[in-house]
Amino acid sequence: MGMFEWLLLPFQLDFMVRALVMAMVMAVPAALLSCFLVLRGWALMGDAMSHAVFPGVVLAYMAGIPLALGAFGAGMACALSIGFLAANSRIKQDTVMGIVFSGMFGLGLLIYVQISAEVHLDHILFGDLLGVGFGDILETGAVALLTVLVLATKWKDFLLHAFDPVQARAVGLKVGWLHYGLLCLITLTIVAALTSVGLLLAIALLIAPGATAFLLTRRFTHMLLLAVLFGITGGFFGVYASFYLDSAPAPTIVLLMTGQFAIAFVLAHRRTQRADKVVAQ
Repeated sequence: MGMFEWLLLPFQLDFMVRALVMAMVMAVPAALLSCFLVLRGWALMGDAMSHAVFPGVVLAYMAGIPLALGAFGAGMACALSIGFLAANSRIKQDTVMGIVFSGMFGLGLLIYVQISAEVHLDHILFGDLLGVGFGDILETGAVALLTVLVLATKWKDFLLHAFDPVQARAVGLKVGWLHYGLLCLITLTIVAALTSVGLLLAIALLIAPGATAFLLTRRFTHMLLLAVLFGITGGFFGVYASFYLDSAPAPTIVLLMTGQFAIAFVLAHRRTQRADKVVAQ
């Protein structure tokens, strides 16, 4: 087998092709949302939501209903709980997030232990990219399309709300709808990630692309485009590399995205140093 044929080997396997497509499709909504999460300082919110959907998944399995419904319900319950507690107590929002998501994840683990003898939900925690089907890709594609359409029409409103909620309210924007609309999109994206990267690694997809793009540009439109580029390339090459490394795709994707962030950090730091030298001269 020649070098070229060896490099094209993953594309000859149906499960690898589906995994590659799924990783790239999943990266689009996650990367777009990561920009808003980074600007709002909501990194912990993505973490909270990804952990909070776990009890919903377990309860949905026990009730015999689609796991996605249970996950979405739990995610929205988490978002509403955080909003209520933050608005009606002196505790800061990041503290409320930590309390709510750890409590819900603990509840999920407690219930999971009771049914672990009957079923293993490890793929929900860690993902199963190599086992996704065409239907999973369609569902994730629908979430990606919805996210793109909503953000394409309302990105300026979401951006103003992220930077200055008071000003957004003053100009007449429906701040509540923007707040919970964004949380709804985050929850949908996490639900879509159940079958691919899993709950524990979904947080990387919701933070790393936006954080990396933030280091390299000061224009928000460029940040969105760069984040999607980093998400898609990280997803594609992460799955591709996992084939030859004989590793799990999801952790490989996360490791590659971490590498992207590290490179961007070094480049941004050098650019800042050069600018400081020019100013000093």
